Order: sequence, then structure tokens, then C-alpha cells
Amino acid sequence: MSNRFFFEGSDSEDSGEDNLPYPKPLARSAFLTPEFDPHTYLSTLRNRHQTLEDLRTDLRSRSQEISKELLDLVNENYEDFLSLGSSLRGGDEKIEEVRLGLLGFKRDVEGMKSVVDQRRNEVTALIDQRKAIRRQMQIGRALLDLDQRLCRLEQSLMMTTANGSQTDYAEPATDDEISDSGEDSDEGHAGAMSTSRLRKHTQRYLLAQHIMKRVGLNHPFIVRLEARMTKVKDTILLDVGNALKQAGGQDTKYLMKLLAIYRDLGESQEASKVLKQRHP
Repeated sequence: MSNRFFFEGSDSEDSGEDNLPYPKPLARSAFLTPEFDPHTYLSTLRNRHQTLEDLRTDLRSRSQEISKELLDLVNENYEDFLSLGSSLRGGDEKIEEVRLGLLGFKRDVEGMKSVVDQRRNEVTALIDQRKAIRRQMQIGRALLDLDQRLCRLEQSLMMTTANGSQTDYAEPATDDEISDSGEDSDEGHAGAMSTSRLRKHTQRYLLAQHIMKRVGLNHPFIVRLEARMTKVKDTILLDVGNALKQAGGQDTKYLMKLLAIYRDLGESQEASKVLKQRHP
């Protein structure tokens, strides 16, 4: 325990007070730690042989010494402290220069922002224009496809062309046409028209009608095609009606196929009229 105390005087034969152990002075470094806590520090002094009053006196003395050191430090640097105000003169001009610089920078940023907004609006307008052009191209392709399909259908129906002639052109089946390979043949019925051919004409007509609705019935080109579509439908109905009249004693399956074509065309009443004419 000798490391916790020190002795004043080297003569061990002095008076009894001189032989008593004295506590070491409080280290100043203990008060300089950032996490200094008074309660924690006092708890570390539990083995210190010193009365509470003596400890209070030491702390008061240490506080006075620190205050004196601070006062001496201020006195030593008093002139520098007074000259600090004069050294700050002219700061308003510097602040004004900084403020003007910031205002100029703000104007530049706002100018760049307006340019960016203008470019964004231009790009947006160009994108919308491209979408509109693409839409018009899609409509144009659909109209060309519709006209070609309608021409093929008219040729297959052997309808009169614009110059008054007729054609017996029959185009091979394309990918969008349903194959007839799996259908029952009606050619074996004497004088009967093939229902597969009539059904093919009907499907081509319905597909052309679907394209017209997709493009828009108010489109000028579609409006001009209405008359041709009406003639095509009438021709198909005429062919189906003739097949129904010529059926005679054909089987029920053949008659049901013809009636199904009427139904697909939305002309069930027309089928009823033809049946009444067939059986007066």
C-alpha cells in the first residue's frame, strides 16, 4: 500500500506528524477526460486517507488555481483580443461579394432549369408525335391489308370488278384462313355447293369486318368500303340461299351447316324466309 502514499521529509526520526502518510495531490489529468463524471471520480477515492472537508478544500483550491490561470491567460492576450474587432472590419464587403456571387449562381441555375424544361417539353412533343405517326402507320397497314383481303374475297366470289368484267381467280389459302382438310366433303351431293367454300367466304368477310371496326367505322376509307362490303355480304347470302334451295333431299347435317353460316352472318331471319320459299 506504500504506492498509494508519499512521505514529506526524508528523516524518519522527526516528529510524529512528519511520519504520517499524506495523500497525493489530485491529478489534473483526471478532470480533463471527455467522459469525466463526478460521482464516478469520487468513487475511485474510497481508499484515499483524507477527510471529506480536506477533499473539499483541495477541490476549492484547484478551482481557484484554474480561475487564476484563466485570468492570467486573458491578461496576456488582452491586446490580441481587442485587436480582434478591428481585424473583422471590412467583413461586410466580403459578405456582399459572397451574396452577389450566390445571386449570380442562382440566376445561372434558374436559366439552366428553364433550358432543361424547354428541352423536356420538346422531347415530350416529339415522343407524342412519333406515337401518332406510328399509330397512323399501323392504321395504313391495316387499311392496305383490308383492301387486299376484300379484293381476294371479291375475286373468290367471282364478283364484277370496277371495269365490269368478272374473274374466276381463286387464291390459295393463306395462314389466316382455316384449312378445310379435316371437313366432311359436300361435293358428293349432286348439284350442291360446298359448305366449306361458303364458310371460307363467310370467315373472310367477318375478318374484314373485324378489321374495319378496329380501325374505326368513321374513317373515310372505311366509309367508302361499306358499299363493297354490302355487295360481298349480299353475294355470300345469295350463294348460301341457292345452296339451301338446291339442297332438296340432302341430309340434315348439310342443312345445319348452311344455317350456321346464316347465323354467323347475323341473318337468321333470311334463312327462315328461304326455308319458307323452299317449302311453300
